[in-house]
Amino acid sequence: MLGVALLKNCWVQLYSAIMLELGGTMAIKYSQGFSRLIPSICVIGLYSASFYFMSQAVKKIELGVAYAVWSGVGIVATSVLGVLLFHESITLRKFISIAVILIGVVSLNLATTE
Repeated sequence: MLGVALLKNCWVQLYSAIMLELGGTMAIKYSQGFSRLIPSICVIGLYSASFYFMSQAVKKIELGVAYAVWSGVGIVATSVLGVLLFHESITLRKFISIAVILIGVVSLNLATTE
């Protein structure tokens, strides 16, 4: 029972790492090439916190799975935020590619619960 609770906690830590990484990535855009101080400081802080949570998550989650989920969810979420916040373009090909990544992440999550 405790093992299941620890594994669930590791997934919370992984998704926390992903959210912090997303914040860091958005701050990179706002930093305008690290020419703005506050967003630049946010980049360093958010990425540092993200790596800390990732390091905790991989104590129980396989490294390959954790990294695939981290990067896959990060790619999908960053793409969506790019469209919503920065009015970046989304073509059908981009949308399908993002959907394939998302399907892969869901499949990996299901595979780790078997």
